[in-house]
Amino acid sequence: MDRRLLSLMMTILMIASALAGCTGGEDVDLDAEDGGYEYASNVDNHRMLMGDVCDIKDLSGAYDWDGVEDIYENGKHAEKSDGSYRTLQGFADASGKNHAYDTFYGADGSWHDFVDAAISGTGAFAGESDTVRDQAVEKGIQNGVMTAYAIHELNAAIIKAEAGNWGPNDAQHAWDEGWAFYHGPDDDGHDYDGCGPYATADKRAGNFGTANADGTAATNVATLAAMNAGLVAMQNEDMQGLVDARDEVLKNIIIVYSQASVRYASKMTDDLADGDTDDYDKHQAEGHAFYRVIEAYVAEYNTSNSEMIVAMFDLTNDGDASADYEADIRAWLQPAWDHYGITAEDIGTLQ
Repeated sequence: MDRRLLSLMMTILMIASALAGCTGGEDVDLDAEDGGYEYASNVDNHRMLMGDVCDIKDLSGAYDWDGVEDIYENGKHAEKSDGSYRTLQGFADASGKNHAYDTFYGADGSWHDFVDAAISGTGAFAGESDTVRDQAVEKGIQNGVMTAYAIHELNAAIIKAEAGNWGPNDAQHAWDEGWAFYHGPDDDGHDYDGCGPYATADKRAGNFGTANADGTAATNVATLAAMNAGLVAMQNEDMQGLVDARDEVLKNIIIVYSQASVRYASKMTDDLADGDTDDYDKHQAEGHAFYRVIEAYVAEYNTSNSEMIVAMFDLTNDGDASADYEADIRAWLQPAWDHYGITAEDIGTLQ
């Protein structure tokens, strides 16, 4: 090959590579599957929303509230074909979504209300430290908003299937979106799959001894199996199989965020024993956000118990040094665990 031609080709390749690194996520390898789930449709835009979550986590940890607000409101990574961006606020603040949160809290955009207050330091977060606000923002978006988004899409798939729209452009597409929001892209060059509910599940499994030898949560193994089973059910137009798969995913979400709630309740007890008010406030904020992920799905099975959990995680509650919050919250959650068929082995033992 002519040396001048070879040199020109190398120059073009280097320029293209440099440009790819500056285009907000275009260098992410979006293949046909993530984490063992093979998509039936194109949900690349939805998968890339996890990049916004990762960036917000970094900015929130640095207490850059203007930066957090900008990405939350305007988006950065999930560019649509028309040049606009899918945004986290756009979902969190939307009405009529197919999840239980807005009905339970009596307000459209209930997750937006929570996250926006934490970003701006208003409402329940007025006067709270940057550390407390950071935990609420990070946990509220990674776990609350993204889990709500995933649940919405799984329920949307069922609604589409009930209308006879089973195909990859309809029910299967919605189901794919659910996994995209739960897991995110698994490109080795990025940590996008470390910023969603799937990553939280693996962390909590590590805390409770419920991970396999590879470090994958039993909940994630079960959720992946259910997602794959749900996709097959749609391909076979099997409504009961689809509903069963959705229910299995929800059960495992309850397990993950029960583990998270128990863990931070336990940390609060330790903090009180140590007289460490700063860590107590931080861990209380984490528990507050984590319990909110499942409150709408567990409260009805013992309303008074749920109210006690909410009171324990209330940011104005300075705590009771004589309490055993881990034992308390396990007892308070037991009626909901019984309803969902969740066993002590499913929850595990806090390490």
